[in-house]
Amino acid sequence: MVKYLIRRLLYSIPVVIAITIIIFALIEIAPGDVADYFVSGEVEMSPEAMQAIRDRYGLDQPAPVRYFNWVGAVIQGDLGYRYTDGRPVAEAIQRRLRATITLISAALVIGVVVGVPLGVFIGLRQYSAWDISLTGFSFLGISMPAFVTGILALYLFSIQLGWFPSGGMRPIGRGEVGLWTSVHHLILPSLVLSLNYVATYMRYMRFSMLEVVHSDYVRTARGKGLADGRVTWRHTVPNAILPVITIIGVSIPNLVVGAVFTETIFSWPGMGTLYLEAVRGRDVPLLMGMNLVIAVAVLGANLLTDIVYAVVDPRIRYD
Repeated sequence: MVKYLIRRLLYSIPVVIAITIIIFALIEIAPGDVADYFVSGEVEMSPEAMQAIRDRYGLDQPAPVRYFNWVGAVIQGDLGYRYTDGRPVAEAIQRRLRATITLISAALVIGVVVGVPLGVFIGLRQYSAWDISLTGFSFLGISMPAFVTGILALYLFSIQLGWFPSGGMRPIGRGEVGLWTSVHHLILPSLVLSLNYVATYMRYMRFSMLEVVHSDYVRTARGKGLADGRVTWRHTVPNAILPVITIIGVSIPNLVVGAVFTETIFSWPGMGTLYLEAVRGRDVPLLMGMNLVIAVAVLGANLLTDIVYAVVDPRIRYD
């Protein structure tokens, strides 16, 4: 396992290099001039002043030079400084990353804890009333966009019923708050974000259970007189859950995308709202830094998925 992890980390190095090139290239080919952001509509900027802005931020240098300057700074842990307020990019990302990780982690846990057992449940009851009704729910959960679900949930549970706060991580004007207050603010946005993944994991787990439940080794286990619960959780589920683990791993980037809408609707101070601010303000250093952090997180999620594979299925060995 150790050799495998080292090999995967070495394989990730060229991937990270390719990611940095793609991120820089996408920012480079984006329409518009970054220097235009600094131009005020009330003050006429001379060509000399515009050139001074480009000189100050290194925008007059060739693209390869700017790329290597950025990569060199990233290697040293410096993601640059924001164009909007001059603060370090790493500080801005670190301040918002915790909120996003909290939201995404809660949504992912809800998706797994609710979706996987429901998939097992209906996978053992094919064409039953439970199967038909929960499968219909899964179609609804998959097809409903996060922003539509968020607006409906906000209107119903916050405005009409008043069960949950309408936004934010804590009440306005309060500093340190208790655990229940934080959880109370987290429940509704995490449920909205997890709805699609509960439905997705449930459907994939159902399909996988239907394939495994009729396997020869499952019939053999039942023929030996093993209890149904033991056959299900010791023989069927460990084999059926492997494809679902892959889906869980690849859904993490989609969680980040869904968090953009959820954080905007519920005023959650995370990476999603920060990303929108960076796009609106043409804050190139912040955009590049956030894209790099998200890409590295996706690589880490893929590596974690492979590790979970080995833990769940003892037949898998990495030499």
